[in-house]
Amino acid sequence: MENFQFCISTKVLFGKGQIENLPQVASEYGQSVLLVYGGGSIKRIGVYDSIKSLLAGCEVVELSGIAPNPRIESVREGVKLCREHGVDWILAVGGGSVIDCAKVIAAAACTDMDAWQMIVNHAAITEALPICAIPTLAATGSETDAGAVISNTAINEKRSFFSPLIMPKVAIMDPTYTFTVPASQTAAGSADILSHLLEQYFVPQSTFMGDLLVEGVMKTIIHYTPIALAEPDNYEARAQLLWGSAIADNATLCNGNRICPFGVHGMEHELSAYYDITHGVGLAILTPRWMRHVLSDATVERFAHFAQAVWGVAPSDDKYAMAHQGIDATERFFKSIGIPMTLTELGINNEHFAEMARHAVETEGLLYAYVPLTEEDVVAIFNDCI
Repeated sequence: MENFQFCISTKVLFGKGQIENLPQVASEYGQSVLLVYGGGSIKRIGVYDSIKSLLAGCEVVELSGIAPNPRIESVREGVKLCREHGVDWILAVGGGSVIDCAKVIAAAACTDMDAWQMIVNHAAITEALPICAIPTLAATGSETDAGAVISNTAINEKRSFFSPLIMPKVAIMDPTYTFTVPASQTAAGSADILSHLLEQYFVPQSTFMGDLLVEGVMKTIIHYTPIALAEPDNYEARAQLLWGSAIADNATLCNGNRICPFGVHGMEHELSAYYDITHGVGLAILTPRWMRHVLSDATVERFAHFAQAVWGVAPSDDKYAMAHQGIDATERFFKSIGIPMTLTELGINNEHFAEMARHAVETEGLLYAYVPLTEEDVVAIFNDCI
């Protein structure tokens, strides 16, 4: 078991009606707040009106229109608003993209460095504005982790930024806010959750406890996603997915494991940087192809264990057969929830694969992944996705 430090500092308020605690958040963090959100969904489901009513005594500055792959331009606009209005804290309402954007705003508003340079230089920030996150989609788990991903479409780059200082102080998680999420977004969100779990499961060394915890959450997501798709207002299904998304990516499940760079995420960042596709869809397309590419004598035992523990594949002396059954089951699941499973379906060809692979290896640490990936490996995986 590896050494680790563990501090999830986010106060989670989970369940229906927890937004009523928002005035208490304001009393702790200040009267000037930047409200960050995406399109009109928070207005359609009534969250916007609730927020405006509950924060009637506050100065609420708004930054809307955050894109599904949040842009550096939105970050810079948010930083400008924070400085102009003396914002005390940030309220992020939406999916992971909105929360990620708010996190980088919170950090960049407290430094003289340009936001993009702060990201690419992995700047060690010393301060950030407090954040309260209200997720309206079960996907990234950004509401309880210390990372964010931002796109710079001018140069086709998508970069990650990490700091414990950008972890939200409070997460208000009401499953009813996810009832109206379209089926395609629900499916993509579940694929994102599963990818987070798989990236922490296929590692150089894991613990007995870690395996059981990750397997349990994977099986939970696999069980409840079809229910949420068939019954969008099924509270239990939505609650299980929402909580699963939160704990899938904040180290709760994998303490003691030897964690390594997220290889599939690194490759997907190139796809969504170049083609602005939905992150979870890209992950779903890549995952089974990556699995088949890295399957070898060195990894077959792990894949066979995954097949048995998660998909119920019967034990066999033929570990390769077990592994392939588990990989096939993973791909079938993604197909069953309506995710397109080829890049061709998304209008993507191999035009930029070489430069995408080169950039992924340079910036995402793929040479240090569970199975090290070279540029040639990444191109081969991309081509398998066509």
